[in-house]
Amino acid sequence: MTEADEAELARMLRAALSGDEQAYAAFLARVAALVRGVTRRNAGSGVEVEDIVQETLLAIHLKRHTWRPDAPVRPWVFAIARYKLVDSLRRRGRRVEVDIADYAETLAEPVENAASPREVERALEQLPPGQRRVVSAVSVEGLSVGEAAAAFGMNETAVRVALHRGLAAIARGRR
Repeated sequence: MTEADEAELARMLRAALSGDEQAYAAFLARVAALVRGVTRRNAGSGVEVEDIVQETLLAIHLKRHTWRPDAPVRPWVFAIARYKLVDSLRRRGRRVEVDIADYAETLAEPVENAASPREVERALEQLPPGQRRVVSAVSVEGLSVGEAAAAFGMNETAVRVALHRGLAAIARGRR
């Protein structure tokens, strides 16, 4: 897939997020073909490729708001597909080994303009204490939602809500 293909996927997803239903249908059709190919190469026998494709498309639909318009689309899509494939294989009780070579070209490039520690601190300071500790734990320290929930005595849904609201507040503050 070329950079032009990546740009076209990003254009379609941006249009879809703005309410363009035709762009969304075209985006999903294109993504389904990509996911289908990668899944066929990695699934092995006994795995229903179309089930994985459909689960991936559903996850993309439910989580489309998590894609950052300044980020590439393919790594985001392939990460979701990889998790759906791994989940499927786990349900079948198989040991999971996914060849990284199939995803190498879609891995994110190192970020040169990463936020400085001071910028991160400033962004966190604008949040209420509850959101600040959740965003810090998950986004800065790298805890999973489950680990943060256990650490703070919260349920996972509450952690996800606090994380989403905190990140949304930071995003609004950057505009």
